[in-house]
Parts: sequence; C-alpha cells; structure tokens
Amino acid sequence: MTDEGRFSIELEHLQGYEFKVRFDWDAAPDVIMDEPPPLGNQQGPNASRMLAAAVGNCLSASLLYCLSKAEPMPGSVRTTASCQLVRNAGGRLRIGAIDVVLGVSAELVDSPRTTRCLDLFEDFCVVTASVSKGIPVNVQVVDEKTGTVLKTS
Repeated sequence: MTDEGRFSIELEHLQGYEFKVRFDWDAAPDVIMDEPPPLGNQQGPNASRMLAAAVGNCLSASLLYCLSKAEPMPGSVRTTASCQLVRNAGGRLRIGAIDVVLGVSAELVDSPRTTRCLDLFEDFCVVTASVSKGIPVNVQVVDEKTGTVLKTS
C-alpha cells in the first residue's frame, strides 16, 4: 500500500476517558471525545457515535455531490445514522449494524441525475465502502417531503 492519501490525527488524553482530537487541517476545530457514564462524563461523542457520524456524513456528501454537482441549497439532505449494539459470543459489545436514512429535498429528488446517482453514490463513499466490509450498513434514501422511499440497499 502506498502513502497516497495518508493522513494522521492526534489524540491527547485530558482526564478520565476524555480525549482531545486534533485534525491535520488547520481550519478544523478540535473535537472532544468521551465515554458515557459510568466510565466517562459524556463530554463529547464516543468512538461508536463518531463512526456512525462518519458513515452518515460520507454517504450524505457523496449523494449530495452526485446530485447537485454545484453549490447545493442548505438543508438539501437530512441524515440519521443509527447503530445497533450487540454482544458477541464473549459478551463484549460490538456494532452489529449501522442503519442510515438520507432524507433528500425536492430540489435534489427532481435532479436529472437522481436515478443514476442513487445507483452510484454508495460506491464513492470511502468510509462506508470500507466499514461495510466488517459491519452491515443498511442505507435508505427517502424523499423528505413525501416520505417516498427512493432506494434501499
């Protein structure tokens, strides 16, 4: 594997289970991550929530880019990513699946690229394509105005 696209982030332990995450982009603010009680104080999202956010964000950005190809209207996509926590044979918590629902605005539903993009956008999502090798990721795209399901995968 080459170093193409390689990046690094830094995590600094603050206290308890709280960490400050620094990204390699100067404009990106630091993020505080923490565990929920009883371990931590829930001062920020934990790793499971960040994973769900990464999957949801990647899918949203991929679909938005394919459908709009220009500056999209604010609020064009509203996404919910839900993790199912399960216990493995050893009794340890694991992420059993991530369910993602992308609600798209009428502007995007009416895009001439909608049919093509619904078939393509998941394949261009770096995070989801990688995560789904080990965790099932279920994706549904819905017309936010009518509730019509446009795609399920």
